[in-house]
Amino acid sequence: MATNVSVSDESLSRPGSDGRKNELLRRVLFTLFCLAVFRVGTQITVPGVDLLSMESFFGSLSNTAIGFYNRFTGGALERFSIFALGVMPYITSSIIFSLLALSFPYFAELQKESDGRKKISQWTRYFSVVLCMFQGYGLTVMMESSSGISGTSIVINPGISFKVMAILTMTAGSLFVMWLGERITEKGIGNGISLIIFAGIAASIPKAFRGTYNLFMNNEISFIAVIAILLIIVIAFWFVVYIERSYRKVPVHYAKRVVNNRVYGGQVSHLPIKLNVSGIMPPIFAYALLSIPGTITQFNLASRIPDSLSILRTVLESFQAALLPGNSLYTIILVGLIIFFSFFYATLQFRAKDISENLQKNGGFLPGIRPGAKTEDFLTSVVNKLALIGGIYVSLICVLPTILLVNFNVPFYFGGTSLLILVGVALDTIAQAEGFLISQRYDKLYKVKGKSSSSSRRF
Repeated sequence: MATNVSVSDESLSRPGSDGRKNELLRRVLFTLFCLAVFRVGTQITVPGVDLLSMESFFGSLSNTAIGFYNRFTGGALERFSIFALGVMPYITSSIIFSLLALSFPYFAELQKESDGRKKISQWTRYFSVVLCMFQGYGLTVMMESSSGISGTSIVINPGISFKVMAILTMTAGSLFVMWLGERITEKGIGNGISLIIFAGIAASIPKAFRGTYNLFMNNEISFIAVIAILLIIVIAFWFVVYIERSYRKVPVHYAKRVVNNRVYGGQVSHLPIKLNVSGIMPPIFAYALLSIPGTITQFNLASRIPDSLSILRTVLESFQAALLPGNSLYTIILVGLIIFFSFFYATLQFRAKDISENLQKNGGFLPGIRPGAKTEDFLTSVVNKLALIGGIYVSLICVLPTILLVNFNVPFYFGGTSLLILVGVALDTIAQAEGFLISQRYDKLYKVKGKSSSSSRRF
């Protein structure tokens, strides 16, 4: 005689819910621990550096390329810490190999295979080491040739020994940060690299509020300007959240089909495509590439040109000055790179060919569009239009601080890439946490139902 085991919804939810919460709590705590380790590392200074001279030196670079790069590292650069390079070398290396995959068939074929992707990932890490050493050398030369406001040298004992020690220390620190981000992605919650950048930017928020308060107390900005800044912050956050949660819904119809005397399909659904398809990666890519010329300018190449080539020295000095944030050339290049990477990253995120093939295999089609190549062309056209809109939207957010500072003399610390990263990473992390809970719920439900179905076959 068979015994039927019935499982109520309450019994399904209680043990599964506790297990999900415990697992999610462990992942959140692990993520917070890794971020705390990162923040501790940003406070450890490379040996042989005068901290007081360093702080006074970076105080005059808040609106330069070095100052913008310092925000991504959470202030690690202004302390010349072991994590001064951050994750930017790894991001730059990832950009290069992603471009190679789009330009050369050999790399494109490697990306289609699991072993090939592992090989590209390994090459990306190796090239990150090269970039770390290159950027570390540039920063070391800059520090040795710079001094604080009082005229005290930043580096106590400059020389080849300090260069080697500083380059190796910062390279090892950057690789450790990269490893830390991968561990967060694997065992924590959210994207590790994005969360590390998020933590660096979030750590600078109290300093930004304190800077605005000091400006107000010193009568450098009025009370109305402070209120205007707060309103702009609220409006900017609302606007970014609204855009990041906006989707273009492409209707999808599924044809009816009969399998084993059962009717499948015949339903109407939609394919959601984010308005900002590329997310926060285009501005990160753009700033990562723009940090390379900023590093090169620290070699003081113009001062090494002889007087006989004064015209060349003048041109090089003008070019170096034009690449500083706030200048027209820098803004034009930044906007161009953001729009370019919006299209580039949209093609990586949304593969129209694969989606078209999956729709055709499952009996899905877009109304009025033939399956196959026509569907792929239509989806590509939709994604390109959204990428253009998203690129313009991201560009406007990124140049907002420059517009307010140059035209209205209003310091705005919460705009640009910082705002996009704070909102984008927060939304993505919340979405991954919700997805984790849902997946765990289905796993528990499947296991419990499996037990009930197997026990019902006992005699």
